[in-house]
Amino acid sequence: MKIIKNILPLIVFLFSLQSCAQNDPSKTITQKDFKEKIKDNDSTIVILDVRTDEEIKGSLPKINSAIHIPLQQLGERFNELEKFKDKEIIIVCRTQNRSSKASAFLNEKGFNSKCVSGGMQDYYKKE
Repeated sequence: MKIIKNILPLIVFLFSLQSCAQNDPSKTITQKDFKEKIKDNDSTIVILDVRTDEEIKGSLPKINSAIHIPLQQLGERFNELEKFKDKEIIIVCRTQNRSSKASAFLNEKGFNSKCVSGGMQDYYKKE
């Protein structure tokens, strides 16, 4: 019973993210623009990686300057991002599915966020 009580809020949160996720082009940044912002060391952005702990240690590692909050924890930890409300939060995941959900959630909370088109798979693709 205790497990259900603890897991139920997470399940509700994840379902609410699914219903909020939209493919709004204005809430997506291209890989090219994302890489330029990183290269220019753009101080107006914050990078948020919402992948799991295991994923960021794998073949597609976390960008050094990125903040890591797994999507499953974002509902409980988004307040850690309050100090960045005046910045654009660019969210990455493996393929863009979770980052679009995270972006929709944060935008509902008053943040200015975008997800990266193609996620970290495209980020690490050899051109």
